[in-house]
Amino acid sequence: MPSDRRGLQPRKQPRQVRARLTRQRILSGAAHVFAEYGYAAGTTNRIAERAGVSIGSLYQYYPNKDAILAELAARHLEAGTAAATRRQEEEPPADLESVIRLCVRTATENHHDDPQLLRVLMEQAPRSPELTARMADDERARVAHIEQLLRDRPEIRVPDPHLAARLVLTSIGFLVHKLASAPDPVPLPRLEEELVAMLTRYLTAAPDGTAEPPA
Repeated sequence: MPSDRRGLQPRKQPRQVRARLTRQRILSGAAHVFAEYGYAAGTTNRIAERAGVSIGSLYQYYPNKDAILAELAARHLEAGTAAATRRQEEEPPADLESVIRLCVRTATENHHDDPQLLRVLMEQAPRSPELTARMADDERARVAHIEQLLRDRPEIRVPDPHLAARLVLTSIGFLVHKLASAPDPVPLPRLEEELVAMLTRYLTAAPDGTAEPPA
């Protein structure tokens, strides 16, 4: 949900330990409330009650629930970016299936939280211009990394590795978000296996649709 900057920023950045803990309690309480009640019914009163703070204390840190939800979305992005960066620093896998599995697992490991909270974050969290720009930068970096991994694999049959990298990343991101946060979520281990099989076949299929024969 695109939005402008106004009303999406925290009112203050806590410096003392007690203030940081209070802010974390608000965010944790909000995560539970949004997961349980959804966006519309996830009011600041409910968030304050769940966090064990007064409504006045909550408003000292956040002007409204959109600012809280925006920060939860930003933290979700940061966790995903950190996980992807750690993966990129590791020795790349030796075979294509392992490359794709690594990409899929990076996404699924960032979706072990409550699926209903993820649904709210993906579908209803407002996005500041800064968050939108960070998401775009993150996507470009991931596409470049996947493209390089694909170019190093002789079994790849797609003619355009850059486009293929974009399709792989988008497919993983959309399907994991959609199916892991559905009302009847697909178990993550099964989702991983199906995505790996689907994307490996896409990348190794010849123009006539036949798969690359096993080595």
